[in-house]
Amino acid sequence: METLTQNIQSIPLNHYIILSTIIFSIGVMGVMLRRNAIVIFMSVELMLNAVNLLLTVFSVYHNDPSGQVFVFFIMALAAAEVAIGLAIIVMIYRNTNSLDVNVLNRLKW
Repeated sequence: METLTQNIQSIPLNHYIILSTIIFSIGVMGVMLRRNAIVIFMSVELMLNAVNLLLTVFSVYHNDPSGQVFVFFIMALAAAEVAIGLAIIVMIYRNTNSLDVNVLNRLKW
């Protein structure tokens, strides 16, 4: 475990911040620009992973395991989100025969 900590700390913190920013930005662009519900769902997961990366890196840099524990809870929440989100996507597809989010206006009454 000590060598992993040394390897993570040998890379400057700015590189991790830039990488997480790029990953998070890709996720935001996916949510904003795409119309497919599955792609939007994957983009939200990408944003969660960018935040998890930053929490883990800050936790290692500050020698505080609370960030890694918080990441564990976020991953558990993401697993529950996947189960519920996929069930919602399947129900939308059954009702509209499409995964396009613009078609969801037909579900209003």
